[in-house]
Amino acid sequence: MRSVRRCSRTGCANPAVATLTYAYADSTAVVGPLATYSEPHSYDLCEEHALRLTAPRGWEVVRHQGEFAAPEPSVDDLTALAEAVREAGRADVTPVVSDVPIGTHRRGHLRVLPDPHED
Repeated sequence: MRSVRRCSRTGCANPAVATLTYAYADSTAVVGPLATYSEPHSYDLCEEHALRLTAPRGWEVVRHQGEFAAPEPSVDDLTALAEAVREAGRADVTPVVSDVPIGTHRRGHLRVLPDPHED
């Protein structure tokens, strides 16, 4: 299931509503509606950061005119959520048997081994 995309700004957990891309050849920063897919060289921004964005001296900011709308959940998102709930509710799910040898304890990704000198 696809999770909600968050603002790329450090420390901001708000949902993204806009995408920032740079046109380096034109010295332009472009802030537009949220892109359908997250691209490696673009940045997702919340509404506050999209509206307050400034560019370096000599650069131009081209900003989307109008409101930034939060993306609506798609049919794919709802279907994935329904499948996850259905799978979690299945009664015939068999528990996963760990391959940890007897006498050891598992804590997250660490394994606690017994002291070989204690018998």
